[in-house]
Amino acid sequence: MDSSVVVTPPYLAGPLRLHPFRGLMLAPSRIGDPAAARAFARPYRDVAARLTRWQAQGQVHHDDAPAVYLHEYTAGGITVRGLVGALDISHRAQNPAERVVYPHEGVHPVQAAELADRMAEMQLNPAPILLVHRGGGAVRARLRHLLATTPDHEFSDRGGQRHRVWAIREAEDLAAVDAALAGSRALIADGHHRYDAYLRLQQRNPGRPTDLGLAMLVDQDDTPLFLGAIHRVLSGPSLDQLAEAARATGTPFRVRDSAEAVARLGPDTLVATDGERWATLELQVSASRASVELVHEDLIPALPTAPTRIAHFHSVEEALAQLSRRPGLALLLPAPDFDLVLRIVAADRLLPEKATSFQPKANIGVLIRSLRDE
Repeated sequence: MDSSVVVTPPYLAGPLRLHPFRGLMLAPSRIGDPAAARAFARPYRDVAARLTRWQAQGQVHHDDAPAVYLHEYTAGGITVRGLVGALDISHRAQNPAERVVYPHEGVHPVQAAELADRMAEMQLNPAPILLVHRGGGAVRARLRHLLATTPDHEFSDRGGQRHRVWAIREAEDLAAVDAALAGSRALIADGHHRYDAYLRLQQRNPGRPTDLGLAMLVDQDDTPLFLGAIHRVLSGPSLDQLAEAARATGTPFRVRDSAEAVARLGPDTLVATDGERWATLELQVSASRASVELVHEDLIPALPTAPTRIAHFHSVEEALAQLSRRPGLALLLPAPDFDLVLRIVAADRLLPEKATSFQPKANIGVLIRSLRDE
């Protein structure tokens, strides 16, 4: 199969449910340590045994009883809090009304299949996919009560993130969380390919443990994730060719100095540079479309020379550094709006690949799910 093919992952049918699981947690000195990533590297079939050895050495904690967890982490001055559990992925939506988990970008089937193979070999969900929703008062009230209690785990990891984790095990509390989430609908903020890998594993071998996949559900109205842009660097086209594409699409194009151009970057304004010259493009964006959609659906196809490569960067500085290393054309995009993303997925559309950057994400190793526990 062509590795460049992008498809829409399947939708889940409700209700949205997070089941308890027996959490695995790396020692704080290993969480956020780049060297710890080797624990999840090839040969994947040895990963579960490797974690068992670490557990015997006191480097991994494995809970005795299942729980849904409240995980709070602070990174870069931003605190994020969410429920971590085993997401029920056993039912596919047959129509839009049944959908409860919404992807906002497509996936590469080859990459998703490879991830599914890795998880099957590891017998692990190494990290939760990140879901975001607008939680109701019932969920928030339940979590406020929990926050007033002493966390089961509290530590700073090797990467500088601060964590607090509460295990929710009481039947009454679990039932309350389950009832509060029953009507929820969530957007996939991070982990589209892992989500699709979960579904592939479940399709291959339905039933426990593959009917579930590890997920963290964040309330965007309580502890919002920062939603940033992902900028593009195009290899091939020139700034003059971008000006031609702008004329062809009726997009106002103005050459400016660098400071003025960057200052004008906003919801309707794109900034372009080849590293020497700078320009702005005033996008005609409707209330139902995102700027990144216009870039990929209108501007790029109108270029006289198609890009030979499109690279993605999370900061302006990274994009400009790329231009200093090799010729290219940087397109600096405005950050998308969360409610607009929700409107787009509700309208049965997907954004282009790498259109959003939800931050911060927790370092890997705080909560891991073993498929061998079920």
